[in-house]
Amino acid sequence: MVLPVVPPVDPMLAKSVPTIPAGKLYEPKWDGFRAIVFRDGDTVEIGSRNTKPMQRYFPEVVAAVLEHLPERCVVDGEIIVPSSSHTGLDFEALLQRVHPAESRVRLLSVETPARLVLFDLLALDDEDLTSLPFSARRARLEGIVRGDGPVSVTAQTSDLAVAERWFSQFEGAGLDGIVAKDPASLYQPGKRTMQKIKHERTADCVVAGYRPHASGPDALGSLLLGLYTADGVLASVGVAASFPMARRRSLVTELAPLVTTLDGHPWNYAAEGRTPREAEGSRWSRGKDLSFVPLEPSLVVEVAYDHLEGDRFRHTTQFRRWRPDRDPSSCTYAQLEEPVSYDLADVLSAG
Repeated sequence: MVLPVVPPVDPMLAKSVPTIPAGKLYEPKWDGFRAIVFRDGDTVEIGSRNTKPMQRYFPEVVAAVLEHLPERCVVDGEIIVPSSSHTGLDFEALLQRVHPAESRVRLLSVETPARLVLFDLLALDDEDLTSLPFSARRARLEGIVRGDGPVSVTAQTSDLAVAERWFSQFEGAGLDGIVAKDPASLYQPGKRTMQKIKHERTADCVVAGYRPHASGPDALGSLLLGLYTADGVLASVGVAASFPMARRRSLVTELAPLVTTLDGHPWNYAAEGRTPREAEGSRWSRGKDLSFVPLEPSLVVEVAYDHLEGDRFRHTTQFRRWRPDRDPSSCTYAQLEEPVSYDLADVLSAG
């Protein structure tokens, strides 16, 4: 490639803040795969959040770039997959797009096509734009997308009241929150110069086991969380895994009195050689060592989460506190509040 900005490029990042700050430019926070797209004639490379090439997994996005973007450009954006069953995003379907088999990739590109949402322009023709203010880069970006199709420029507003409304409304379409950007900021690869305000809810979950840390059995890798269904079944709903190493070691000691066997445990899949997650049919679990230490399901923990994906938390949850006085049987799906559905098409057309 002969471009003024060449791969790999670390995307510019955002740091979390509790509230939407004033005096910024505001955009929806898309829940997809971060993508820096390089186009030089008929050659397209898509760099991931970790700068690894992704173009082989999204042939329809490559085709869309060739059709809708200038012949020589570098853009920053997000690859998303709209849901085929509701009006929002489908993050699980997006995850499934990363598949080693080319035949499967081609099939999924038709069955669950992705689209590209752009929010920054790093280069155009022979011009490196990274040293321009963001407001100028954004103005240039708005003029480069040709026609209507699967490539679009994200919505943006400078009105704080509108951003606060988006924060509530767009959650129902599966978006993560709001990103606040300084109009004067330059593009700084790998730097957390933007600000993100994410949706967050809390839930009380039953701790029914844990996975050991990769370093060995004397440290905890993740807590396995459960919620009771309306039928009284303790369903695996996700994990909490963000702990300092010292805390990981102390948790193993702290949980030792609750360690039990799989006999009579609600997640007794030992006879089938499966873990709870494998029993739910996740292809991401196949071939991985997901053995866990079963615990008596009597301990309740409060965690912070963003959304559900089906009947599981979409991302790893954040440990908040133990709830020793909470009855585990009261930890049900009924306590979870999900946002009112919102049409993704309205988000894409907002401005």
